[in-house]
Amino acid sequence: MHSRLARDRYFNDFFRYISNSGQFSKTRQFIQHGDTSVYSHCVAVAYVSLWFSYRLHLSVSKQSLLMGAFLHDYFLYDWHEKSDWHKWHGFSHPFRAAGNARRIFHIGKRERQIIESHMWPLTFRHVPSCREAVIVCLADKYCAVVESMF
Repeated sequence: MHSRLARDRYFNDFFRYISNSGQFSKTRQFIQHGDTSVYSHCVAVAYVSLWFSYRLHLSVSKQSLLMGAFLHDYFLYDWHEKSDWHKWHGFSHPFRAAGNARRIFHIGKRERQIIESHMWPLTFRHVPSCREAVIVCLADKYCAVVESMF
C-alpha cells in the first residue's frame, strides 16, 4: 500500500507541474486516438509508465520517465487536418514533440531519447536505449490500443 500512495503522490505532484507549465493544456484541443485527446492520452501513458516501473520493481529515474511520458506527444498540432506533411505524422511527430519539449521545458538528453524513440519500431533508427524509453514505448502502445478499441 505504501508504494501505491507514494506512486500516486509523485504522479499527482508531477502532473500539477506539467499542467501548469508551458502549453501542455493546449493538447486538450487535439484528438489522438478514437475520441481521446492528446492530453488524456499523455496523462494515461505517464500513469501506465509509472505503474509499470513500480509493478515490475524497475530502477528508473521517475522524473525522466514522467517527463518523457507526459511530453511524448507534445507536438501541438492537429494531425487529422488535411496536409501533405501530416501523412508523415507517425514518423515525424516524435521529433516535433522533442523539439517543443526541449524549447519549452528544457528537457535533457534522456528525456529527448524517451520522446524520440516512443514510436519504435516505426521510427526504426531511434531504438529505445534506456529503461525509461522502453517503458514509455510499451505504455504508449498499450494505451493506443485501448483508446482505439474502446
